[in-house]
Amino acid sequence: MDIKTARDVVMTQADLTVSDSFLTRLRQHQPPVPGQMTSLLLALKTLTADLKAAKQLELTLVYALHQLAYESRQFYEQGKRARVEWPPLLDADIERIAIAIAQIFKGDA
Repeated sequence: MDIKTARDVVMTQADLTVSDSFLTRLRQHQPPVPGQMTSLLLALKTLTADLKAAKQLELTLVYALHQLAYESRQFYEQGKRARVEWPPLLDADIERIAIAIAQIFKGDA
């Protein structure tokens, strides 16, 4: 995956105005569509490699990354409290998202 595609994937999946984005689906207590998590994790891996030496990050990208790390966990927990039956690996995948984003913010990973 190239950097432009990776950025587009992250921006789209964090956008709550997109009807089938990752965050929108979690907010609606729906699991990700097949392949959505794989694409998102691959995009984050690509961004981590590309941005590891960056001294500055674009504000809109930072916001999207924050939303993915924070809101995905919040929506997941809200769903659990509402007794949503999430896919068994979703909790671990959300943790992987947070770890990947932390590595981007840390830099020089």
